[in-house]
Amino acid sequence: MRFWSHALAWLLCLATVVLLAAGALVTSTGSSLAVPDWPLAYGQLFPPMVGGILYEHGHRLIASTVGLITIAMALWLWRCEPRAWVRWLGAGALGLIVVQGVLGGITVLYLLPKAVSIGHALSAQTFFLLTVFMVQVTSPDWEMKMSRANENPLGGRTTYLAAGSFALLFLVLILGAVMRHFDAGLAIPDFPLAFGRLVPPTMTFPVAIHYFHRVGAFAALILIAVVLWDVLSRHGQSPQLKRPALTMGVLVVVQIGLGGASILWERLPILTALHLVNGAVLLAASGLLALRAWMLAPRARGMEYISSLRFPAP
Repeated sequence: MRFWSHALAWLLCLATVVLLAAGALVTSTGSSLAVPDWPLAYGQLFPPMVGGILYEHGHRLIASTVGLITIAMALWLWRCEPRAWVRWLGAGALGLIVVQGVLGGITVLYLLPKAVSIGHALSAQTFFLLTVFMVQVTSPDWEMKMSRANENPLGGRTTYLAAGSFALLFLVLILGAVMRHFDAGLAIPDFPLAFGRLVPPTMTFPVAIHYFHRVGAFAALILIAVVLWDVLSRHGQSPQLKRPALTMGVLVVVQIGLGGASILWERLPILTALHLVNGAVLLAASGLLALRAWMLAPRARGMEYISSLRFPAP
């Protein structure tokens, strides 16, 4: 039973990565209104897949596939998962994917209202985080790893640093979503400087949102370096913390490189799509580190909480 729950969670997570990439290509290629009706496409289920229709309707087909996997996951957990909170996690994922689909439809029918488009983007990232969390908690050895690691609990500093990096990255994600949907990706056309300066000479809204997205990204780079140093110096023998911390260290460098490249190559669609997907995986890695650090932090109810996550004996 655990094996199939974990396999379904992995399938859903990977399918969501593909969906994020497809959505990024839709906006990057300007194909958001290539199909003007919803839920059908020019009154058909399968219109000719050419030009922008390929990106937009392909995105819808992938979203439908993710929706079907989410339904299967929710039903499976409700039937086979003994932990009530995990069952509700599956139900929450199902509710969120329905909201996501409705937001996508409203985006098309009302000609890309910015608030709805930004909400659509942010709920997609939130759904991906939820799938990563489900992969973690359905892992067959999750409880065993956490119980063993808790024999040497870590201090609160690591937990706060991990949570802080997650919060900062989510803020940068919000700024990126606003920047993307206000077409401010090239509001500052050079990199790493801004119009040849550290601070732009003018601060119109597109320039400001672009600039603060960059500032947030560099702040995240510094904070993640501190997190990585803290984990490696104090908890280098804990793979539960070391792996996501190292992943964050690599991905944040790649993310800034992709951001710079997408500017210098004038928002080449493949680069902007990779930038979005890499950012989503970076955010997920920081969330996973924060979750594990919180689980391993010493607290009066720590072991009691971990014990409650175990499956009952058959």
